Amino acid sequence: MKALIALILLVQLPIHKAVPAAPPAPLGCDDPESEAAAEVAVNYINGHSHHGYKFALNRIEDVRVVPQGPNNDIIFLELDLLETKCPILSPTPLANCTVRSFTEHAVEGDCDVKLQKLDGTISVLASKCHSHADSSEDISKVCPDCPLLASLNNTEVLETVSAALNDFNSQTTGPYLRLLEIGRGKIQYHPAHIVAVEFAVGATNCSAEEAKVNVGACQLLPEDQSNFGFCMGTMVKLPTQSLEVDCKLYGHQPGVTYVNAGQDTSAGLPPSAVGFRNHDLRLSYHNPLASESSSSEMFRSMLSAKPVAKRAVAEAAQHDKVPRPVGFVPPPPPCPGKIRHFDI
Repeated sequence: MKALIALILLVQLPIHKAVPAAPPAPLGCDDPESEAAAEVAVNYINGHSHHGYKFALNRIEDVRVVPQGPNNDIIFLELDLLETKCPILSPTPLANCTVRSFTEHAVEGDCDVKLQKLDGTISVLASKCHSHADSSEDISKVCPDCPLLASLNNTEVLETVSAALNDFNSQTTGPYLRLLEIGRGKIQYHPAHIVAVEFAVGATNCSAEEAKVNVGACQLLPEDQSNFGFCMGTMVKLPTQSLEVDCKLYGHQPGVTYVNAGQDTSAGLPPSAVGFRNHDLRLSYHNPLASESSSSEMFRSMLSAKPVAKRAVAEAAQHDKVPRPVGFVPPPPPCPGKIRHFDI
């Protein structure tokens, strides 16, 4: 009898079924984890770029996390960057670099980055970037007389760079400087005709006096002694004529190199200085430690995620039409994130 009663009680006991764990909430673009990954990505991009200027994060456009196993995630980021005033060769930390203002003719960078977070450590597996200057029309609407970016092979830009560097070398008591790359050229026509240029330079093994005798013998210092710098020159053509130039050497920076330095031409401009597309970030990298298949699928995966993100935004907008209790504040969308500087 006791056994029968125990069996009846057992049958009557409630059965608790295992409830599967809810999937983790999608990572938002402004979440600390996303910002930490973006910081690693931006530092990586600047560290692997060899031309132009350093870029700063403006906005995290999208983020996706694909779990790979315990403490192992793959992170896909879409980043909006803005050009700073710091040349890529400058030792100034990115945190201290000023983002160019809108009226200085801003340049925007768009990057897709694939990262891995393994045991709390974030590393970049692959990245692809391109950049473009804001349209001249947008600048002119806000500031009709602001100087606009000119092509790096513009005749007036080349003329000003050559004149500025020759003028500096003729007056310096330091090493003879050789042009590495033209970074920017801007031309203003009203109320005065002004050409402003920015360009990277490298110290050679000649003094300025020695270069006057045989400039062809002057070569950039070897890597273990390299000394790079940056110059800014301004040529006023009308209503009067004047030329101003200021060059600053950074001092030797171990491990910092400049690729494709080229040889001086008769015009004083190395071919590499004007051979690149204007203001192009031009960065594409695949970590050799990452699998080839995962790298080739990176951008297809990111593109396939975009319609899903757009659909989620549309669904959220539809839900917002449903009456909400008084005082209800809907949560912010997970992406895109906040704009840190300004929108182009």
